[in-house]
Amino acid sequence: MDIKTDFDKNGFCLAHNVFSETDLEHMESAFDRIVYQLKHSGENIDARWRSANTDKIDGGTSQVIHTHNVHRYCATWLSAITDARFLDHVEHIIGPDIVLHHNKLFEKPPREGSPFPIHQDWWYFPTERDSMMAAVIFLGDANDECGGFRVYPGSHRLGRLPNSSGLYESDALSDYPLEGATAINAVRGDVLFFSYFLLHGSTPNRSDNTRKSVLVQLYSGNDRVLPNLEVNHANEQLVLRGWNHGMSRALASE
Repeated sequence: MDIKTDFDKNGFCLAHNVFSETDLEHMESAFDRIVYQLKHSGENIDARWRSANTDKIDGGTSQVIHTHNVHRYCATWLSAITDARFLDHVEHIIGPDIVLHHNKLFEKPPREGSPFPIHQDWWYFPTERDSMMAAVIFLGDANDECGGFRVYPGSHRLGRLPNSSGLYESDALSDYPLEGATAINAVRGDVLFFSYFLLHGSTPNRSDNTRKSVLVQLYSGNDRVLPNLEVNHANEQLVLRGWNHGMSRALASE
C-alpha cells in the first residue's frame, strides 16, 4: 500500500497493524481508565452535537463520551502518539516535521452512540498551508453498525467549502448526505488517516458493542494555525517529530 498515493487520490488512507496487540491492550486499558475518571469527574462529558442535523440522524437521543488530549492523562497515550510506527505513516503524508494540534477520545456507548453529520474539519482549525490532517486509532471494530466512519472519496479536492462545520444546514453540504457516503469498515488496530478537507461523518452506534477510538490532529512544522474567531480550540503545539519552524517566544508562552 502506498499511503501517500492513496491519501492524495482519495483524501484518506486506512492503514492496518500499525500497533501490536500488546500495544493495543495497554492503550485500551488506559482508554478505559480515562473514561472511568471522566465518569467520576462531575463534568459534562457528553460531546453529542446538539443540532438539527444530528437530530435528523439519531432522533434527538444519543451520547458520546469525550475528552481532549489523552496524553495529559497518562504516559501510555503519549507513547502511542509518539510511536515511530505511527509517525512514519504521518511523515509519508505531510513530511518530516510533525506537530500535534490536539487529540480526542471518543467512546460511543452500545445502542445509543452518537452520530456525527457530514462535515469538514478545516472550519474548526484552519492552517495557512492546509497541511492539517487527522489520524483515527481504532481500539475496536468500527463498521457501519457500530458507529463507523463514512467518507466521500476525493472530496478533499473541493478545498474549503463555506459553512462546512456540519452543525447547521448548508448549501455546500446539501449534496453530501451521511447516508450517501462510503462506509469505512475498520477493525481493531487500524488507523484512518484523512485530510481536513475530506467530507466525512460517522453513523450512530446501533450495535451491542462499545466503539472506542482516539482521533489525533496533526500538521506540518512548515505550516501554522490561523486565528479562528468562531472557535477557540485546543492547540497543543507539541512537536512529535522534526521541527516547528513557526514557533516563537510568544507562541511558546501560550
